[in-house]
Amino acid sequence: MEKIVYQRSPGLTDMSTHYCPGCTHGVIHKLVADALVELGVQNDAIGIAPVGCSVLAYKYFNCDMYEAAHGRAPAVATGVKRVHPDNFVFTYQGDGDLASIGTAEIVHAAHRGELISTIFVNNAIYGMTGGQMAPTTLIGQKTSTSPEGRTVEHSGRPIRMSELLATIDGAVFVERVAVNTPANVRKAKRAILNCFKTQIEGKGFGIVEVLSTCPTNWGLPPVEALGWLEENMIPYYPLGNFRKGE
Repeated sequence: MEKIVYQRSPGLTDMSTHYCPGCTHGVIHKLVADALVELGVQNDAIGIAPVGCSVLAYKYFNCDMYEAAHGRAPAVATGVKRVHPDNFVFTYQGDGDLASIGTAEIVHAAHRGELISTIFVNNAIYGMTGGQMAPTTLIGQKTSTSPEGRTVEHSGRPIRMSELLATIDGAVFVERVAVNTPANVRKAKRAILNCFKTQIEGKGFGIVEVLSTCPTNWGLPPVEALGWLEENMIPYYPLGNFRKGE
């Protein structure tokens, strides 16, 4: 008798994703989908897909989905949750979307303590539009708009969104994780579960920042990209919990 050791999450559709080889969006999708199923909220979940690499997320998550204008996912999620307070509402956003054009939306959603959950994917670059410098791009990191590397003098320092949001009382759960190793993937899964429980228990706004790779725009093979994240991103964006959801 064959034993199933791994299978696609029922929280995902059967459609193959469009992500580049080695991109870790697929891993994060699996973690989010598993959390929805394990917490028993998949059938009541409403997700908000933004503009960015995850623009087609509505095709991949096996739940109701909305498409939001660039950066506006928290505003759309606020409206959805207030109209449907009994549904589980989450946004899935990248760093260009959340930390640039959508900074005001995420800050004010947190300030209001909206009962929504956010998955924030930080790969330190604009992925979908060609690898431009993002607010999260590291000092010295080369992009299509910073070919000599980002400098403090020209662009300031990369923004640390988790630390910023953790200063807001309405942000009840804030944690930064990574998906570059099996151990970190397991920790990321636990953080997403705890974040989602924060909404389910009616405690307030929650966010999980996930450090991710972008091999294509970083110009690295997938395995080397995982190492680059470990050596460069984690020292500047330390992993850990900033607010525990209490």
